[in-house]
Amino acid sequence: MITKILVANRGEIARRVFRTARRLGIATVAVHSDADARMPFVGDADEAVHLPGNTPGETYLRADLILEAARRTGADAIHPGYGFLSENADFARAVVDAGLTWIGPAPASIESMGSKIESKKLMEAAGVPVLESFTAEQATDPSVVELVETPLLVKASAGGGGRGMRIVRSMAHLPEEIARAASEAESAFGDGTVFVEPYVESGRHVEVQVLGTSEGTVVFGERDCSVQRRHQKVIEEAPAPGLPDDTRAALHAAAKAAAEAIDYRGAGTVEFLYDQATDRFYFLEMNTRLQVEHPVTEAVFGVDLVELQIAVAEGRSVPTAVAEPNGHAIEVRLYAEDPARDYQPQNGRITGFDFPGVVSTFEGPSGYGLRLDSGVGAGDEIGTFYDAMIAKVIVHAGTREQALRQLRGALQRARIHGLRTNRDLLIELLAAPEVVDGTMSTTYLDEAELASLESDFIGGLNGGLATQAQAFLAAAVGWTEEVASRRGVQTRIPNGWRNVLADHQHTRFDVDGTEIDVAWVSERGGYRKVRNYDDDVDDVVTREVTRTEQGWRVVVAHEGISRAFDVTINGERVDVDGPNGHLALRKVPRFVDPASQVAEGSLLAPMPGTVVGVHAAVGDNVTEGQTLLVMEAMKMQHTIAAPYAGVVSELAASEGQQVEAGAVLAVVAADMELEDEGA
Repeated sequence: MITKILVANRGEIARRVFRTARRLGIATVAVHSDADARMPFVGDADEAVHLPGNTPGETYLRADLILEAARRTGADAIHPGYGFLSENADFARAVVDAGLTWIGPAPASIESMGSKIESKKLMEAAGVPVLESFTAEQATDPSVVELVETPLLVKASAGGGGRGMRIVRSMAHLPEEIARAASEAESAFGDGTVFVEPYVESGRHVEVQVLGTSEGTVVFGERDCSVQRRHQKVIEEAPAPGLPDDTRAALHAAAKAAAEAIDYRGAGTVEFLYDQATDRFYFLEMNTRLQVEHPVTEAVFGVDLVELQIAVAEGRSVPTAVAEPNGHAIEVRLYAEDPARDYQPQNGRITGFDFPGVVSTFEGPSGYGLRLDSGVGAGDEIGTFYDAMIAKVIVHAGTREQALRQLRGALQRARIHGLRTNRDLLIELLAAPEVVDGTMSTTYLDEAELASLESDFIGGLNGGLATQAQAFLAAAVGWTEEVASRRGVQTRIPNGWRNVLADHQHTRFDVDGTEIDVAWVSERGGYRKVRNYDDDVDDVVTREVTRTEQGWRVVVAHEGISRAFDVTINGERVDVDGPNGHLALRKVPRFVDPASQVAEGSLLAPMPGTVVGVHAAVGDNVTEGQTLLVMEAMKMQHTIAAPYAGVVSELAASEGQQVEAGAVLAVVAADMELEDEGA
């Protein structure tokens, strides 16, 4: 019997395992990096061991440090979570050799499926349908290239989560994309091996949850994870919608055959690419661990997969009979990223985080409801060393339609302040016709025309969810808070009051990169009218302002309709939550510090990170869109390109350099500027 579990992981999945361990009466140990020292998962454990450093290579990928932590704390079992060392056969073998219980499959099983190249050969021999694939060397061999057709997908042989994965539509770009994918894979998994396979444009991602036991392989249905961005899943659900019954049964049978081909033990997931056009499916890979999206399976089958993992690891008997799925469950991944700017990861402090109506965290509710699995809360930092996922939000309901609606409502009511997230994209996706109809594919999000993917002013008002009236409101509230914060009470004489009105007062706000000027005036009775620069828009009147525990409640009247909004002020940032969603604004100072200005053509670091590639030098002639630098942050690589044709006039960055967000990396002088200077 296991008495103490060390979780060789961090964040949300560590908290998830701790929750089940506590319920079973098992003691827990966390390991953490410098950056994670104050994160919630550390406090959730009974004991915590510090791993010096920040990067995964210094900490969570150090098998020797983790085994030493287990020895020092007396842990007799290790749960790997997902990512990091969870599918590392050498680590699993080292755990077993140290006399500890490994809560996962046998090292040999991990090895069999650890190489996606070799696993495909195994599956083909077991009768599981597979796509033809090539090694990186074969795909770039002149004698083979003529036989390969685009589009292609470059994939990391180890790991997952979209790291080391690239779509290639021109053979001319294949060597470059293979090199980039290999670099990402090496950084994320310590293994830069990649392979190439055909890319199915209209495919759906359908995966089957299995549990290998000594009595046989248990199949807990399937999940659809087709809505993806950068090959990382965004929406997951169980059961998969719209599958023909015969196809569903065939998928389950293929997954069972895959697991039994390697005598699999423990929880695992067999992933398939389902071609809707031909009603055929192909083996992609087997994840020999717990999946991020396991909560939707737990919800519809009423099981705790972590508890079952522990039972199998202890050698206990597990029931193999599985009931029909109950209702429908949908999960979305809430990320710190900006969808309107190519999903650029965000970092910073979460100043507000609240999901009303949550009935469970980290384990399924006894009935239908909202579950929240999160590794962070208000006051916590999203850094640059690890994945940018903030939380998983899961709804379990009687029908798919009801689950979609409830999940959308939960996201709309949530308060998430401090940094940009994909919340508005998720809200829009849950109402998109392709998602509602269950006809989405893995390329859907890449091709979709959604308001939350636009970066202009209207689209920038948080995905079109905020009305212009709400934008006016936010401006009015910014002014109201300025008064209230100085006086501590609701004043009888508002800021900007004049006994003879000369003109409107003006306040400027930055809304997603666009500045708006708001004119306002105080009137008798404490009402405040605000007007945008568009004189055709009717006035918005602030009728009531009251203090709340988290900020201010403001009632606004516009065109005869009153609406209540909650407002939170943090420095120059104003967060407004109302019936139509959330709007974040930044108050623009009246006077700009000249030292903060940068030269035209400056290429700025979009986030803190490491410069991993410099592909230009001072004096080089460059073309528009040409890659000049490559940065790595949050385990992903980001290309920084020339904004237009010109000459590199300054280059401040060097390979290996750590840079802060907003740092000037290089300056490109446009051809026209150079001609003017020469003249």
